[in-house]
Amino acid sequence: MRWYHYVAYFFGGAFLANCLPHLGNGISGHAFQSPFATPPGQGLSSATVNVLWGLFNLAVAYLLVCRVGSFNLRNTRHMLVLGAGILLMSLMLARAFARFHGGM
Repeated sequence: MRWYHYVAYFFGGAFLANCLPHLGNGISGHAFQSPFATPPGQGLSSATVNVLWGLFNLAVAYLLVCRVGSFNLRNTRHMLVLGAGILLMSLMLARAFARFHGGM
């Protein structure tokens, strides 16, 4: 494995984590923050925009994890790098969204 495969898996995990809040809110019909709102990342975007943004993030995660190198769910190192990307992005998103939703 080349070093950049691990970088791709890490960022694939980050994109995977980012797809969840947007898809979850969009599918349930709720407006939610997105980069396309005014102001970006603070205003609310429609449920449709969030579904599209969530699916875009899922597609990027797929490309980074499944199309770069040969990711193997049974390889502990691959899963740790993917999990680190998920963990870091999840913590960053929790802090970012908490100020809008009373979680701080």
